Amino acid sequence: MVAPVDAWVAGLEPGSAAMVGRLRSLALAAAPDIAERIKWNAPSFGPGDSDRITLGLDRKGGVRVVLHRGATAKADAAFVFADPAVLIRWAAPDRGVLAFTDIAAIATKSGEIADIFARWVAATR
Repeated sequence: MVAPVDAWVAGLEPGSAAMVGRLRSLALAAAPDIAERIKWNAPSFGPGDSDRITLGLDRKGGVRVVLHRGATAKADAAFVFADPAVLIRWAAPDRGVLAFTDIAAIATKSGEIADIFARWVAATR
């Protein structure tokens, strides 16, 4: 049986599948208890049944990563998250977006993306 995320990725064109595959690997490595599932019609990752990192296809091409604290925004004025690599566009204080147009952009920033994913999961437990 094919896992739901594998089936979702199999339906993508090769360039998008490569980007999603690399980001998926980085998300799965973010913490030892990360689980993956399809939620919101996209791969979503988090500890247990929590969703913290969601991948999606951008309408203009490329792949986006949404960093969030669950399905609904959390009102927490004290929550802050450092982005020393300046890769995150903040849609809300607790919801950030990373966007990539090609696999080279992901490969070049893999270390920074891995760091963001690991710190995000730890900060949003």
